[in-house]
Amino acid sequence: MKAITFNLLAWVMLPIMDGFAKYLSSDLPVLQITWARYFFTVAFTLPIMFFFFRKNLVWTDKPKLQLIRGLILLTANLLFFYSISIISLAKALTLAFIAPLIVTAFSPIFLGEKVGFRRWSAVIIGFVGSMVVIRPGFVEINLASLAALGTGVMYGFYLIITRKLSSSDNPLLTLLLTGVVGAIIYSFFVMPFVWVKPTLNQWSMMAATGIFACIGHLFIILSLKYADASKLAPLSYFEIVTMIIIGYYFFSDLPDKWTFLGLFIIIFSGIYISRRENIVKEPE
Repeated sequence: MKAITFNLLAWVMLPIMDGFAKYLSSDLPVLQITWARYFFTVAFTLPIMFFFFRKNLVWTDKPKLQLIRGLILLTANLLFFYSISIISLAKALTLAFIAPLIVTAFSPIFLGEKVGFRRWSAVIIGFVGSMVVIRPGFVEINLASLAALGTGVMYGFYLIITRKLSSSDNPLLTLLLTGVVGAIIYSFFVMPFVWVKPTLNQWSMMAATGIFACIGHLFIILSLKYADASKLAPLSYFEIVTMIIIGYYFFSDLPDKWTFLGLFIIIFSGIYISRRENIVKEPE
């Protein structure tokens, strides 16, 4: 029960971060909002780790892989923040939900995992679901929708690398290093060129993106102490409920019937893949 509670709380906290990011995007550059998410995440995560998880601050055995992981998540966050600055939170998240399908499709190459016919079929069906949301040929495809799809692709590779690191590095260390990579790159190589002076209210919202990102990821880590990641994976789709509520209440965005249909198809495919992965040694 603890695992489920912590995991569901994570999928409440993280969409709140996205809501702040969408609100800020009307006045501030997306690059600056992305920087704030990383800078303040590190600012809040580092003291927590130093005082409560100091023994976990052991240097990684795979620094190159940690750097690549950080860069991939950095790209995913930038693409997602750009997409939600233009399209609804729910539509962007629906398209980003192809991440588990990407993991399944590329795990034979990068993880040496066997993927049978049934899971391959679920991947194809999930991709069809994303096409239902975009509806190429029926509505104009915009960059924001493609960016949301790109988020899912990037996050899929991020999850693959996370799996590879899980056998060697502590997840708290991985969380901290990921934030540090993004904060350093944006602080020194991006912010001097795009900085817009925020108001006090905007500063507080920028800090809030980091706070809710930190809390959300800590809840995920706590949930993984009590249950395996594969068993908790289907709960991540609860995030869409929070996204729809925030999008409707604060931005008057309600997904259309095609987005709901595509969402249903993608979630069905993702849950099926997760269930198949939980069936140990069963031939497909």
